[in-house]
Amino acid sequence: MPGLVELWLPILVSAVVIFVVSAVIWMAPLHHKEDVKYCPKQDELADALRNLGIAPGNYMFPNCANSKDYKSEEFKKRHDAGPWGMLNLWPAKPNMGKNMLTTFILYLVISAIVGYVTSLARPAGAGFAEVLRVATTAAFLCYVLGGTPNGVWFGKRLRFFVTDAIDGVVYSFITGAVFAWFWPAANAPSITT
Repeated sequence: MPGLVELWLPILVSAVVIFVVSAVIWMAPLHHKEDVKYCPKQDELADALRNLGIAPGNYMFPNCANSKDYKSEEFKKRHDAGPWGMLNLWPAKPNMGKNMLTTFILYLVISAIVGYVTSLARPAGAGFAEVLRVATTAAFLCYVLGGTPNGVWFGKRLRFFVTDAIDGVVYSFITGAVFAWFWPAANAPSITT
């Protein structure tokens, strides 16, 4: 079983390649172009939010501050009348450098998990197809299914599920291929971590 130290190269290479591919996918006007809708009255909405002084955070509406209030007639009326939604207010302007670094770290963590799972299932010297199958499956679990429960519960649109899944499948196959390509040979010394 190859240790994570032996897998540093596929971990690093897959994280770098996925970072570049994800940047291209999101910057090019491809399938994500319609994921987030334009808010036609965004100036009025921004003014209203500023005037309301709502602190940064994630909000769901209608909602109650106290769980016992969910049974009240007032809440039932608000719930039936709608609208229903989620509001995510950030504390500051997005910081692209910080977000890019955090994303790259996430890709490194996913690649390390893929390496760990694959090393449990395939020995050093395993064939390309064997490593590809396990590494791609492990990556798929992270990239495609990882955020699905939150998307279901917090109103992610079906279109966004589909476009994210497309990205995840691409990332999974790339990750699997990188691990298969750089998988340690059978005669490589095994370093257990």
